[in-house]
Amino acid sequence: MNWSIDFAPFFSWTVIAIIAVLAALLALSLVAARLRGALVRVLAVAALLLALLNPVLLREQRDPLKSVVALVVDDSQSQSIGNRRAETAATVEALKSSLARFPEFEVRTVEARSGGSADDGATTALFGALNGALRDVPPSRVGGAIMVTDGQVHDIPANSGALGFDAPVHALVTGRADEFDRRIEVLTSPRFGLVNEEQRLTYRVLEDGPRASRNPVEVRVFLNGDLVSREQAVPGETATWAFHLPRAGKNIIELSAAQDGQEITPVNNRAIAVVDGIRENLRVLLVSGEPHAGERTWRNLLKSDAAVDLVHFTILRPPEKQDGTPIDELSLIAFPTRELFVEKIDDFDLIIFDRYQRRGVLPALYFDYIAQYVEKGGALLIASGPEYAGNDSVAQTSLSSILPALPTGTIDAEAFRPALSDLGKKHPVTRDLPGSQANPPDWSEWFRSIDVENPRGETVMTGPNNKPLLVLDRAGQGRIALLLSDHGWLWSRGFESGGPHVALFRRLAHWLMKEPELEEEALDAEARGSDLAITRQTIGGDPGPSTVVTPSGKAVQVPMREIGAGRWEGTLKAEELGLYQAANGELRALANVGPVNPREFQEAVSTTAKLEPVLDQTRGGVRRIAENGTVDVPRVVPVRGRGEAEGRDWIGLRTTDETVLRGVERTPLFAGFLGLALLLLALSTTWYREGR
Repeated sequence: MNWSIDFAPFFSWTVIAIIAVLAALLALSLVAARLRGALVRVLAVAALLLALLNPVLLREQRDPLKSVVALVVDDSQSQSIGNRRAETAATVEALKSSLARFPEFEVRTVEARSGGSADDGATTALFGALNGALRDVPPSRVGGAIMVTDGQVHDIPANSGALGFDAPVHALVTGRADEFDRRIEVLTSPRFGLVNEEQRLTYRVLEDGPRASRNPVEVRVFLNGDLVSREQAVPGETATWAFHLPRAGKNIIELSAAQDGQEITPVNNRAIAVVDGIRENLRVLLVSGEPHAGERTWRNLLKSDAAVDLVHFTILRPPEKQDGTPIDELSLIAFPTRELFVEKIDDFDLIIFDRYQRRGVLPALYFDYIAQYVEKGGALLIASGPEYAGNDSVAQTSLSSILPALPTGTIDAEAFRPALSDLGKKHPVTRDLPGSQANPPDWSEWFRSIDVENPRGETVMTGPNNKPLLVLDRAGQGRIALLLSDHGWLWSRGFESGGPHVALFRRLAHWLMKEPELEEEALDAEARGSDLAITRQTIGGDPGPSTVVTPSGKAVQVPMREIGAGRWEGTLKAEELGLYQAANGELRALANVGPVNPREFQEAVSTTAKLEPVLDQTRGGVRRIAENGTVDVPRVVPVRGRGEAEGRDWIGLRTTDETVLRGVERTPLFAGFLGLALLLLALSTTWYREGR
């Protein structure tokens, strides 16, 4: 309870000041005149002036406020190493029990989990959590903070002034001082790279702890999950690895350093780099056997694709044509058959024969070269017409060994509406084509198709009487497609509202050139917020659950649900940062969650050195709690002011002098009989003195 005096004057302070000046002049004149009783008169005037000021006696009722103490618990991934999490749990329990004995402390417990962005990679932000816990607390009420951590903190301020309060901060560190760890980190890596062009990546192996050495360490290099190289790296030295990207799109490079039996964790023995592969323009050779109504359909489609370099030849004058025109008067370009099909055939990503037939332009041996080109990884599209069923068909050449279907010699010349087969509804080339959802499909009819027998591969579109219309197949390492009609141009011309010729033919060309997005059997994994999404593309049935290996090495079964024709998806809550490995059947996929190579595991050895500079400035301290294998938690002691805040077996937290006002009692000193009595006493004393 606090006592104080306040004033509630009956007049404004201006009026009171004027009266006080007049009273002072009167008092001075009385004293100067040395009149008898002058002192008594001055006291009477002073009493009257005091009465006008109306002094009030205040009695305040105040309750003391509690000091706010933050208990910050490091719950990041590095705390899962060894016994750190158990040590943390025991320490937190002991601290809560100790703090509960002091009613002057209000304890706020906050857990700092792994977090951060791909830009800063900061994943253990204890000071950010501390700031959040004390954001609404005045600095004078902060009693201090206790952090339970392994010492690997990534948001340590430059000095204690950045904390915003003046109170001791203590750190209790898990782990031991003799820990040893080996890790690997990527120093430089290209973000983009041309497919099949040499790229370079630099990395470094590091060792922390008393057992660190300079002995070479084996580093295995995986590209998209496949082991591609074994390297030797000296710890502390920068090493370089040259590589070629095998495909367009996302490529994940994983570096794995050999494990040491005494290191505290193998998690940071891996580092990854994500490189987006970019194809140079795809080179396509289009050979039209003769001018026809649909010839420009393929040309216009391929020319409109900025990613395609097109070489197009049309056979306008076959060798057997005899019209008597002198050779030196012909303006046609000679077909460079040897240059295209012998010397530079491997430079093309796709060869298209558009209604081509044997007319002596290409020697028979060249078809052998084309077949070998496909089997070695090339792509061939046969856009057939009536000539495919005749005696001069390319099916009568050595290409017959790789063609997915051979003609019967029959041509179906009836109107039909192309449709997707059951397989085609799942295949990425034909799945979800515009208009395919209707029955029959909402696109125009065709009027001619070539009959074939015993088709191999995948029939994704059908023609009249459910016969094959578009057949896709693999030959060796390459791919081949057979389109058994030459009426696709009707769609491009808008006949009866046309059809999805652009989507179909473009997908077909890119599937032949092995674009990853169009693979019929594929597995993909990607981070979606805090979830890991696994997507399975298949033209078969239920693929079954996928197996996901987390960054810490734990295997989890993820059930898959059908989300569309040929597409299945499963999700997993990603509670760890790092590289996840997903597998379904023989397919594998990699996905990184959070920052690439997060700082959380770059330095895993527990340490007191990082926190010591700033915590010493707060008069707090850093100490280990399990150096001898048993948890030893120091006592908590309340301290006042800026005294010592730690000792050999104790840590101090500041108590506050702040209080909260509960009520005020006001007692006017010159009110009622007391004030009247004082004034009468002053006046009576004056009269008494004058009477003498």
